[in-house]
Amino acid sequence: MAGAYDDRDGFIWMDGKLVPWRDANVHILTHALHYASSVFEGERCYNGKIFLGRKHSERLIFSGSELDMQIPYTVDQIEEAKYAVLKANGLTDAYVRAVAWRGAGEDMGVSSAKNPVRMAVAAWEWGAYYGDSKFKGAKLDISKWKRPSAETIPVHAKAAGLYMICTASKHAAEAKGCSDALFMDYRNYVAEATGANIFFVKDGEVHTPLADCFLNGLTRQTVIGMLKDRQVKVHERHIEPGEMESFQQCWLTGTAAEVTPVGQIGDYNFEVGELTKSIATDYEKLVRA
Repeated sequence: MAGAYDDRDGFIWMDGKLVPWRDANVHILTHALHYASSVFEGERCYNGKIFLGRKHSERLIFSGSELDMQIPYTVDQIEEAKYAVLKANGLTDAYVRAVAWRGAGEDMGVSSAKNPVRMAVAAWEWGAYYGDSKFKGAKLDISKWKRPSAETIPVHAKAAGLYMICTASKHAAEAKGCSDALFMDYRNYVAEATGANIFFVKDGEVHTPLADCFLNGLTRQTVIGMLKDRQVKVHERHIEPGEMESFQQCWLTGTAAEVTPVGQIGDYNFEVGELTKSIATDYEKLVRA
């Protein structure tokens, strides 16, 4: 499957039924388009099985509730929809996107209590998120934007509006020849990349930012568990930007990113070392187990 995302063969699940891909449309006065009343999940299917699928569905429902948006489907129904989409499109290895949003209705202001909550699931083939960075290490810019405080936004929801600065930051990074951008948070601690969490290695121990103002990714949680199973000490803590100079290795984690080594962040350089390589390899084995 290739070409523009709105012009493909196949099927997308919308509001309880499969519809032809090109017919999966919404009205221009859809509330989410104007006010970002939308939440989503990105998932990967390996060998016909979605990795941590139920956890993704649970988080989708949680994210909706954080935006005062009750998604009208259960975890079981969402799981059924995902596998129906994979089957309808003949996919066994794919990226799965579930999205829920406030649709068009009687409200067209900030308030949208009268508008229906809608949902869709699509799936497509998607290779390595950072291309060949899995082998040589991704290059990251440092964003001018910062991750905001938990007092200002629902930081633990996977909400569409929270990605606005991610898009702007990634565009700026790509213009500089980088793969992605790293955010600091509102306190100027290291936070995350635009769509992935970050890990550092120093003297055999791992350091990763405390997820207190950004998404505690499911891949992040999985990798922390893998490291602890190996008896590797993991420090979840606030990390000052200047500390990056002393770190020897670095990698990103995310459903799309999987485990991707980082070779450079701004002026800081890292080696694609043994721990990074082995965690990436073990993660590949785990998701296909």
